[in-house]
Amino acid sequence: MKKFTQFLMMSVAMLFATAAFSQSTVKGKIMDADMNAPLPGANVVEKGTTNGTTTNFDGEFTLTTQASSGSLVISYVGFGSKTITFTGSQDVGTINLLTDNSLDEIVIVGSGLIDLADDRRTPIAVSTVRASEIQAKVGTSDVTATLVNTPSVYVAGQSGGFGDSRIAVRGFEQDNTAFLLNGQPINGMEDGKMYWSNWSGMSDIANAIQIQRGLGSSKLAISSVGGTVNFVTKATDKRQGGFISTGVANDNYIKSTVGYNSGMTESGWGVSALLTHWQGDGYNDGSYGQGQNYFVSIGFNANEKHQFNFLITGAPQTHDQNFTKSIADYLKYGRKFNNNIGTYQGEYMTERTNFYHKPVANLNWDFNISDNTSLSTVLYASWGRGGGTGNYGSSSARVRNADGLINFDAIAANNNALGNGSTTYGADGRQNYKGYALRGSMNNHDWYGLVTNLQTKLSETVTFNTGLDLRTYQGKHYRQIVNFVGLNSWVEDVRLRDANNQPDAANQVTRTIDKNYSIEPWYATFNTTPSDQRIDYDYGETISYGGVFAQLEYANDNLSGFFQGALSSQSHERVDFYDYAPQFQDAEKITNTGYNLKAGGSYLINDDNSVYVNAGYYSRQPYHDNIYLNFTNEINPLTENEKVLGFEAGYAFKSQFFTANLNLYRTSWKDRVTTRSSVLTRDTEIGGNVIPTGTVIFDTNEGVEQLHQGVELDFVAKITDKLKFKGFTSVGDWSYVGDVFTTRRDENRSVLDRSAQDVDGGKVGDAAQFTVGLGLDYEILERFSVDADWRNYDNLYASINPNKENLELPSYDLLDMGISYKMLVGKEKTNSINMRLNINNVFSEVYLSELRNAIKVTDDVDSRDPSKGTYASNGRVYKGIADGNQGYFGFGRTWNFTLRYNF
Repeated sequence: MKKFTQFLMMSVAMLFATAAFSQSTVKGKIMDADMNAPLPGANVVEKGTTNGTTTNFDGEFTLTTQASSGSLVISYVGFGSKTITFTGSQDVGTINLLTDNSLDEIVIVGSGLIDLADDRRTPIAVSTVRASEIQAKVGTSDVTATLVNTPSVYVAGQSGGFGDSRIAVRGFEQDNTAFLLNGQPINGMEDGKMYWSNWSGMSDIANAIQIQRGLGSSKLAISSVGGTVNFVTKATDKRQGGFISTGVANDNYIKSTVGYNSGMTESGWGVSALLTHWQGDGYNDGSYGQGQNYFVSIGFNANEKHQFNFLITGAPQTHDQNFTKSIADYLKYGRKFNNNIGTYQGEYMTERTNFYHKPVANLNWDFNISDNTSLSTVLYASWGRGGGTGNYGSSSARVRNADGLINFDAIAANNNALGNGSTTYGADGRQNYKGYALRGSMNNHDWYGLVTNLQTKLSETVTFNTGLDLRTYQGKHYRQIVNFVGLNSWVEDVRLRDANNQPDAANQVTRTIDKNYSIEPWYATFNTTPSDQRIDYDYGETISYGGVFAQLEYANDNLSGFFQGALSSQSHERVDFYDYAPQFQDAEKITNTGYNLKAGGSYLINDDNSVYVNAGYYSRQPYHDNIYLNFTNEINPLTENEKVLGFEAGYAFKSQFFTANLNLYRTSWKDRVTTRSSVLTRDTEIGGNVIPTGTVIFDTNEGVEQLHQGVELDFVAKITDKLKFKGFTSVGDWSYVGDVFTTRRDENRSVLDRSAQDVDGGKVGDAAQFTVGLGLDYEILERFSVDADWRNYDNLYASINPNKENLELPSYDLLDMGISYKMLVGKEKTNSINMRLNINNVFSEVYLSELRNAIKVTDDVDSRDPSKGTYASNGRVYKGIADGNQGYFGFGRTWNFTLRYNF
């Protein structure tokens, strides 16, 4: 018995010893090959088993295998999987996964056109946000929210409603930052602006967002004054699979998405598709929104030389809008108050709804001509249809309740008594309005373009790029009735303009409108209002653009440098069908030439330290909206090319546990033309006429010069394998220089007055000139992590026309937190269920995110009657700000939760 017991114990010991000797400990690090960045949460599974793990925040993993040798399967959503072998315990080193921009795993979307900076080798200030972070943190926000933890970036405006956010980079607004979708320009051709409601699906289809602050690396003939934002979308994935996602959030928000990749067939074909539906009440009153997002990508890998990809995406949506209002109104009715809404026949109704559908299609062709030469080309098109609603007619016809909301029933009763609404001329030549209706301001367009780039490697160290950027754009703008609110019809008298652009009383026509039209985006996509049913205005424009660019780049192991130039010609044609006699409908064609020159270099001092310097000069053509005065065919004589001169320098430190980037910049911008709008809070005398309360005033400024300079710092510190800190700060000094000329117009585009003003030293508003942020990522347990981001905003000024005395807003802090858990499922643990909870503005801080005017506390409450006292003497002050100022409060505490299954 004793011998048997000894034998049994020895057998057990040998069994354990055998098991122990058959195991191995394998370590490694998983990296994004294109971005040279770690991939947290990548799956590492021992092939043929369910034994696996995931990488930490630095892309590192440690796996105890069940066998002494074998293979590991490494995978990550949106990347091609890779299999590596191991023998015994070892460190397999860095494993690079190819993203959706690689030929091995996808049919590419214009790799030669997407200018992505490669780990500071390109000498620019750059930050990159990967798809995993976009999906985790965007929640119910616009895709711009993914950039809030970036130096010199300010995101605001979402208080207006879904898709109404805006982004400023280094103090420059969206029309002065270049936005690219897979290499194609997407800023508006008329005004350079971005309307994020048209791109509500971007967070679903983006694989990466890279923001290049300042001059940027784009080879196109575009002026990236503030910076360049590259959106790199999904394409046709070689790997078969997909995902199902659903999310919920505050204020009855819900979003569901399904996506699938067919995988690439042996014949080289593949299809990827995605469909989303979302809807929610919105944080503020009267800001309901709903929409869809669709995405289809068809790829064909013809052979080793030719790859093709066709992509179409769109995001039809409607969202009710909340406009800026006085602080006094917020304090009286609550911070979620929206005075655009009311009830009609017992149902909710709003004056202001944005509705739009902008399908975008592109066909990409990548031609590998030889080992040293390649050609990338994209042919693209977009067709925008939709607009925004608002009140039309007499401002006195709008009736409000005691709670500040619109009484549509009372308006309808007045309209019923009136019968027909009308626009007629008085004895003074000004138009008089009778009645009230809801109109839709339509902004339709057809846009076609081609971008092509030829790249050739002249030697081991020298690369040459050259290419074309061609675009043609046709816009159509008119108004239509969407709701008569009890009227039978609307009658308009119009005095047609003559050769001198002046209304001619002897040439007056009367138009009768008796039909109203839907604002459903799919309806607007396929239906156009007849010309005889259009009101207020009906005009269009054709903008043609042609640019050539070239770049010469030198790079060896330590030194890189580039010289880049671009030349462009842009022509503008305007036609007005509504306000002009037929023989005067076509305006004079205007053609402007622009160019830019950029040069820079970087030097790798050693493995840890590098420096760079950049310089650039732009002569940029004015936007279409600034060429023709007062929305007529009259040419603006003051408009000329804007001049931009930029200098940048930077230093980067990179080690195993700490990385940091320091950037300095100085950008001078001359001969600017800008336009702002505001709503009068009281009857105001302008140009000798009293303009009534509630009138929208447009201020156009010409001859503006701005000087933006500052310092930026960002860092990442790896404390332990489980804990990582990150942070950033930016200190800017953004001011106006010299004099500015201001023209004020009402919402009917009538000139009210014109003046000159000294603005030298005045602060540029609409973006915080000082920001600082700290964040942490902590993996509590395997695949279970928590993260937090704190930000402070200071030196934020009102968004007003250039002024020597601007108004500074109170500084504020925000804290966002998130919790993530990833559960591996499936036979080989290659599928996963991802759960994510976000809480934004954790402490529900009350803050002003922006103001649209700059009333001082020492200003009179009524400029016409000083005896009523100042805002300060009347106690009408909120956090040091006069309560007559108009703006937005930021969101309070919000939350969202997402559940996603990847297969």
